[in-house]
Amino acid sequence: MATAKTATVTFRIDPAVKEALRTAAAREHRSIANMVEVLIRDYCGRNGIAIAEQGELLGDGKPG
Repeated sequence: MATAKTATVTFRIDPAVKEALRTAAAREHRSIANMVEVLIRDYCGRNGIAIAEQGELLGDGKPG
């Protein structure tokens, strides 16, 4: 199975928010990166923001 392509995101947050993120990730047995993705997807879903599939982003109509 092919792995999905990913993009790197770098940002600064308050240390207390980072610790809360670590705690949330640990409770869900997720990595911090995956927890951020889950939180973003949840927010987008609740606010009607569509997330394109990777093939749609690449413009080739194919996944990955």
